[in-house]
Amino acid sequence: MSHHEGTAQGTVRCFSPSRVGHWQGMDGHAIQIGPLIEKAEDGPLSAYYARFGRGETAALPAGYAEVWVVITGALTLRTGGRTLTAGPGDLLHVPEDSPGELTADEETELACVSVPAH
Repeated sequence: MSHHEGTAQGTVRCFSPSRVGHWQGMDGHAIQIGPLIEKAEDGPLSAYYARFGRGETAALPAGYAEVWVVITGALTLRTGGRTLTAGPGDLLHVPEDSPGELTADEETELACVSVPAH
């Protein structure tokens, strides 16, 4: 089932990177976002896949809380004087307005869930 099918609230859906309908470039960087659940659905969260080219960086904070699950690759997150490295299967919780910077140590793909929806 793709993100275009069954968008009514209460409908169970399954997503995979291969089923993303459209990938969007981000700010002229080697970062792509594949939206899955968007604010327009009037739900409590957003969900998307993100792809980062090797060495690509992204600044925090975001005005919403996020959970990232690394699917492939590896990334380093520098935040609050700490350095965290995550690889396939690792889950990162990034609270709203967390300061920091993310660097893709290699080509990296994440699954992301944000609250509230944006």
